[in-house]
Amino acid sequence: MKFFRYLLFSSAFLFGMNSCKKDPKELWKVEIKNPVEKADVADISKEFYDGAVTLATFTQKYPWFQGTVPDEDFAVRRADPEEAAIYKEAISKIDVQKLSSELGTLFSHIMYHFPEFKAPKVYLYSSALQGIMEPIFYQSEENLLFIDVTGFMGNNNPNYKGLEQYFQVSMNPNNILPKVSETFAKYFVQPSVDQQKFIDQLIYEGKLMTLQDAFLPNEPNYLKISYTPAQYEWAAENEANIWNFFVENNLVFSDDVRLKERFIKPGPFSKFYTEIDNDSSPRVGIYTGWQICKKFYQENPDTKLPDFLKMNAQQIFNQSNYKPKN
Repeated sequence: MKFFRYLLFSSAFLFGMNSCKKDPKELWKVEIKNPVEKADVADISKEFYDGAVTLATFTQKYPWFQGTVPDEDFAVRRADPEEAAIYKEAISKIDVQKLSSELGTLFSHIMYHFPEFKAPKVYLYSSALQGIMEPIFYQSEENLLFIDVTGFMGNNNPNYKGLEQYFQVSMNPNNILPKVSETFAKYFVQPSVDQQKFIDQLIYEGKLMTLQDAFLPNEPNYLKISYTPAQYEWAAENEANIWNFFVENNLVFSDDVRLKERFIKPGPFSKFYTEIDNDSSPRVGIYTGWQICKKFYQENPDTKLPDFLKMNAQQIFNQSNYKPKN
């Protein structure tokens, strides 16, 4: 792996030894006494494209699905062979029974940490590729979760022609569960209006990833952060170098709004503005915030998640003693 060749690695502040108070891999493995065996999953589009199901029957069963679309236009869409073909291909890639079981496990872990949470009714549907950029939607008022199956047809699927490759990395069937988990993490961690500094953004993203750890303790880390295995490996091997770059360039407590675009928003790579850029993993700010929060929990393993989420960025950073070693 290629490293930041020009950085200095001698600073004791940057590369002090991490304390090992508790194995972070075991921290979130908890005993669920009353698990949700399977989520309640319904495939709306299976009925939508079924000619044997009348429009009146469908709209009566799912009155919110049609929205403001006139009956005539709705009927045309139901009979569109191209739309139906896209749905059939998308749903064929998903093991619905397996997904139902995995979602049940996910909901069980959420309820363990947030007892007030209730397992939502889950609806699979096809947007005919129109909603693939935001394929997961949670309607909290009615506790309904919607999953657009056309958003998970697989990397390099012909239907995704023209879509940037870095988006397609997380558009595989095995990305459904982490993206659902991320959706609920964002429900529990509302962004603060006080997030003016880069460290605030890092810790916000770190909180989201910490919830991913708690909700999906057995899921591979690279899937939680929407990386390829190679991208995760690069970020892990360069963790100290990334942090050193942030510190050396006075970025940690900077209020430069461009840092979010460079290190947090989706892209083909992170923007250090060095020769390393094209080889780097994207969104390394999210990875860094995640590692700070992991270190916080190494130091403070008994902190309850609700209490952790209430803490501000400065508190978490200070109590983490984050000093990644090379």
